Amino acid sequence: MPMHKAPIRLTVAGALLVALSSVVWPAASAAAQTTTSPIALASHRAVYDLKLQSTRGKRSMSAVRGRILYDFSGNSCEGYALQFRQVSELDSGEGKVAVSDLRATSWEDGDGKRLRFHSQNYFDDNLRDKVDGQADREKDGLAVQLTEPDEKKIDLKADLAFPTEHVRRIIAAAREGKTLLQVSVYDGSDTGEKVYDTLTVIGKPIAPDAAKPDDATAKEAVLANMTRWPVTISYFDRAAKDKDGEQTPVYAITFELYENGVSRALLLDYGDFVLTGEMTSLELHDKDAAGKSCK
Repeated sequence: MPMHKAPIRLTVAGALLVALSSVVWPAASAAAQTTTSPIALASHRAVYDLKLQSTRGKRSMSAVRGRILYDFSGNSCEGYALQFRQVSELDSGEGKVAVSDLRATSWEDGDGKRLRFHSQNYFDDNLRDKVDGQADREKDGLAVQLTEPDEKKIDLKADLAFPTEHVRRIIAAAREGKTLLQVSVYDGSDTGEKVYDTLTVIGKPIAPDAAKPDDATAKEAVLANMTRWPVTISYFDRAAKDKDGEQTPVYAITFELYENGVSRALLLDYGDFVLTGEMTSLELHDKDAAGKSCK
């Protein structure tokens, strides 16, 4: 769920990362040990209700509420399509409520060779920015063609992953019992020119019969028998490194990730405030088609 619009100030505890780098969690099941089995992402539509958990820093909020619509479909044969919308009401306690409305659509090739993206960011019903373009993988990086906000060609000389490919890499790492994953990601967000270095911390696998959810995932039998992992992804703006090479995350998201790509129990950290996201609706589409081979 790329959402990189708000400036964030977070810190990563170096000592914790050093400790985690030597840890390998035991696999939760025989299926989780089969690292070569295909990763089939489920087509699904999920709704998350957002509310304020805590505030800190200068930009404190007295109340925040909102909703995320996440509609994901496709497969490795036909590619993956995503429709995403996040609407948030921000109350600073000064008698005015501001409304942020982020709308984004994308299509990603099943082999991670092409990404098409389009997004609009509204603030109080006024269009603040718009991005539209396409990225194609080349031998030594990505060739990006933007049509919005301006006509521009960009060559990104780096080993970069697209968003869905990133999710698949996280699931593969979790299956292998890894606790850390570093991936550079391009998703076309912001101005369409940014590259994000990401650090993913993967927690101990949660067995299907442990810590049973009480949200919308509890109604889906296929998830009741599936392993999931607690995951935190921190996004770092590659261009914002200081002279010592240190980076501060611009955004972080924590969630529980199922082996089929469904996510629950969101925690969105914007630095100055933190939101929780409870899944209130889930529809799984084509339940029997996700694992079918390409024809």
